Amino acid sequence: MYPKQFLKFGETSLFQETVLRCLEVSDISEIFVVTNEAQKFFVIGQIKETGYSIPPENVLIEPEGKNTLPAIFYGMKEIEKKFGNSIVGIFSSDHVLDRAAMGTISSAEKLASDYLVTFGVVPTFPHTGYGYIKASEACEPGYRVSEFREKPDFETAQKYIEEGCLWNSGMFLFETRLFFEEVKKHAPSVFACFEKGGDINEIYTCVDKVSIDYGIMEKSDNVAVVKLNQKWSDLGNFAAIYDELEKDSVGNVIHECDPMLLNSDGNLVYSKCGKIVSLIDVKDMVVVDTSDALLICPKSSSQKVKEIVSDLKTRKDERAFVGQTVYRPWGSYTLLDASPGHKIKNITVLSDHKLSLQLHYHRSEHWVVVKGMACVEVDGKQFFLRPGESTFIRAGQKHRLSNPGKVPLEIIEVQLGELVDEGDIVRFDDVYGRQ
Repeated sequence: MYPKQFLKFGETSLFQETVLRCLEVSDISEIFVVTNEAQKFFVIGQIKETGYSIPPENVLIEPEGKNTLPAIFYGMKEIEKKFGNSIVGIFSSDHVLDRAAMGTISSAEKLASDYLVTFGVVPTFPHTGYGYIKASEACEPGYRVSEFREKPDFETAQKYIEEGCLWNSGMFLFETRLFFEEVKKHAPSVFACFEKGGDINEIYTCVDKVSIDYGIMEKSDNVAVVKLNQKWSDLGNFAAIYDELEKDSVGNVIHECDPMLLNSDGNLVYSKCGKIVSLIDVKDMVVVDTSDALLICPKSSSQKVKEIVSDLKTRKDERAFVGQTVYRPWGSYTLLDASPGHKIKNITVLSDHKLSLQLHYHRSEHWVVVKGMACVEVDGKQFFLRPGESTFIRAGQKHRLSNPGKVPLEIIEVQLGELVDEGDIVRFDDVYGRQ
């Protein structure tokens, strides 16, 4: 519910940086974001933080993830509806890329009428986590692609670099007309699902899961690659994050904690728990400490965290999906304590924002204001609470919490009842359009 593209390791998130790069070559009205319902308000809110407002119709909601080809087709279809035949850049929202690369990407527009254009990063070392692209004859300002190669082992990666292969960045430049022609030719079932029409839910019920690489790029005879010499990373693991962040004099990356390190170097230490983190005689390790999970591993093994996540998902452990802090369009809440019959939350409501008008059948709620001013509505009656004041809401009462002030509102909420999960919410009115 809070994926890496929205995390901030500085002033801006990876998603915001992607938007800002795109704004160097286009207007906000020309940017489309394909996302899902859970991340819709991250997208809108984080773009607003940059000082821009994306047109609501440009935020496209997939009913479910069907890999990259349907997602890109969905975006290309909506762009064609709005702008006609267009040349479109496709970017992942969670990559690091030097902004200077946007000039090289723009210069490749002349190729897009004849080729599906991709971008290959000039390798700096034999990376085993990236696919590779082998180029052939020149077609200025790029080269025709002769082969896409899967992620290799270390020795094979060295061989690929010696052959002049490039890292496959997963960024593209497509003309809508040519893109649709190639999908119709190489992935006809995907093309047919979108062409038969209906709403997006019907289309996604029909369409297969397929990647853009497997669906068309590896099959088409009209693919060109343009070299990028700028810095790029897909931040696929904690070791990649370590490489990007600022280090101290002995190569440690310390983020949001109070460190006490003795004879320890080359480590990534990340903790948001307000505690002292002490390492003694520890080298080249990853230590990530959050309120509900602790990860410790060598940097060289950090990609294996996906195996832990996979196991958690198999066990249907909600910690694989939802962290202790959950973000909502109106703000966020952090779970402080829980049992089958109670939950205690620290809730933050942003200035001029409000929760939905709702009720719960199976729980009551106590609210205590910690900071700011709360406007509370209960069964049609409205009143205000200041720091130190509280109220009690019985099960079955319609209620709403809002923040009319200019500073964030912070409250402690204590839920008590036979059912204290998000399923016991009946909404009557919601300014964010949630059901």
